[in-house]
Order: sequence, then C-alpha cells, then structure tokens
Amino acid sequence: MSRERPSPKELSPKDAIERYLRRRRPDSTDRSIQGWKYRLKLFREWLDEVGIEEVGELRRYDLDEYYEHRSAEIKPVTLEGEMWTLHGFVSFLEDIGAVEDGLADSVRIPDLDPEDRSSDIKLHADAALALLDYYRNNETLYGTRRHAFFELLWHTGARQGGIRGLDLQDVELQDDPTVNFRHRPGSGTPLKNKRAGERPVGISETVADVLRTYVRVHRHKKVDDHQRSPFLTTTRGRPSPQTLRAWSYRVTIPCEHHPCPHSRSRDTCPFVDYHKASQCPSSRSPHQIRTGAITWMLNRGWPPEDVAARVNASVETIEQHYDKADLDQRRKRQRQRMEKRRRPLLDQLQNKEENQ
Repeated sequence: MSRERPSPKELSPKDAIERYLRRRRPDSTDRSIQGWKYRLKLFREWLDEVGIEEVGELRRYDLDEYYEHRSAEIKPVTLEGEMWTLHGFVSFLEDIGAVEDGLADSVRIPDLDPEDRSSDIKLHADAALALLDYYRNNETLYGTRRHAFFELLWHTGARQGGIRGLDLQDVELQDDPTVNFRHRPGSGTPLKNKRAGERPVGISETVADVLRTYVRVHRHKKVDDHQRSPFLTTTRGRPSPQTLRAWSYRVTIPCEHHPCPHSRSRDTCPFVDYHKASQCPSSRSPHQIRTGAITWMLNRGWPPEDVAARVNASVETIEQHYDKADLDQRRKRQRQRMEKRRRPLLDQLQNKEENQ
C-alpha cells in the first residue's frame, strides 16, 4: 500500500525556492539564477521572522507586508526588481498548486518612471579620454593588462561577462582588427543574451596596437580550468568577475592622470590601494564604464541602432538606460535623426502637392 504523498502546500519556503530555481535553470544564465537566489533568500528570511513555515500559509496580506518591509529599506528601482522576482516565484507556486490561484497578482510592483530605473553614474567621456591619453603616452604602462582591459571596455562597450569570456583566438589583431564575442556556457563564460549576444565588434588600429603589445609583452601565457586560452589573464588563468571589478575600480582612479578632485594627497590616500579602489568616489565599475562608452558613442553621432548592435542591447534599452547625454544634446540628436529620416518624406509630400 503506497504512502500518502505530501501536499505541495506543505513545502517549506527553502525547498520551494530550490524547486523554483531548478525549473528556471535550463533557460537562464548562472548570473540570473544567482540574482533570483539572493532576492528570494531575503524573502525566505523574512518568512522565518514572521513564523511562516509552509508556503501554503501565504496570504495576500503577507505579500503586501513584505512589500512594505522592503520598501522602507531599499531604493524603488531595487524594489521593482525584487518584486518581479517574487512575482515569478509566487506564479510558480500557483502552477504547482501550493498556493491559491491569483495570489501572484497580489505582489505589488512599484510603478516607476523610466528615469527612475536609470542610474546617472557613469564614466564621463572627458575622464575616459584623459585615461586613454595617459596610458597611450606612458612608456611603462602602454600595453599593460590594465591598459588593454580599459581599451577593450571603452571601445567595445561590452558587458563585463563578455570581456571576461574572450579567448586569445577571439581577438583578431591583424588586417581587420575585430573582437568576437562568443557564448560558451559549457565552459563557464556565457553571454547575457546567449547566442543572440554573439557578434563581431570592429576596433581601430590604435586600439589594436595596444592589444598587440599586451599579447606580446604582458599577457600571462595561461589556460583556464577548461583548457581555453583567455585573452585577459592572471597568474592563475582567467580572471574572476570580482577580479575584473577590482581592475575596473583601480584603472579609473583619476589621480593616475590628474590632480585628485577630492582634495586628497595621493601619498596618503587609502583608495590608491588595489583592494580599496572601489571606495574612491571617482572610480567606476565595468557597468559604469559601459554606460559612459555608450553615451560617448551616441554623442559622437552614432545612430542608436548601430550602437545597440555593437553593445548587444535593444534600441529601447539604449535610450532608456544608457543614453546619459544632457537634455540639449539629446534634443539635438533627435532633431538630426528626424531631419535625416523624415525630411525626404516631407519633400516628397511637398512635391506631390505642387504637382496636383
């Protein structure tokens, strides 16, 4: 005689979350899974605090209480992400019959203006160009790993994961210099948009010369755990995401090339230390360099469609999250695009009116 199977309503929050993440894993990146895991861990800890031991106990009021709890502690844009994750989890609980139908609709999601979702923190073009000039004219630092890393970030506008996943063979530095981004989830370097994120990105001869010097003089000849040859290497192989972030903060410290804007002495400032560079108010993460690079491309007159293809993002995302030009610049670009695309149509209409 078979024993009675437990009801899905009796699942503990911990087990339910693990089950949900297993369902999402086949069609999601490791980074996405880790993000959802962290957000749902916060939810689980709150459930422990209020004494909810089984997901079947969840009620609409509980979800509203959790919203109130989190909204008092985090920014609206962060809250929005957490609530969308919670909505997905509760929808899964509905699917397996662990909670009442329609409970997911009770997950309140803040209604944000597009500007609220977009951070204004970026590496400004003037700072980036000053850094490039500094490295390109410094005989000691030219072509070093930090220089090559920064040139790649700024001129491709790629995500941190894309830069980290580059192999030596992906960077073509001869006749037509090109950086090829590849999705390789089986060996630890997926792209955010998977196969759709694969693309060639052209680079100038100036950038290519920096990268050639890096490969010839400064690159550690190492392989990673999958016997691949990373383009950017440490003494142990491929750098971790945390290492790339540390490089990014260190390479963007302004006192490398200019007097400190924060009235500190470089000799005594603790932020020049590799491990404390992230605390410098002017240092920037890889994402903030990407944001600045995209804005720079747009301000140089690149059409949003071309920028979007280069950096692997939608035009809508480019304009909403990355276009950090001031209002006058944006209006000027919009007018230029209108003139380029619509003026011929207006001329056609005028010609038709005159011929009638």
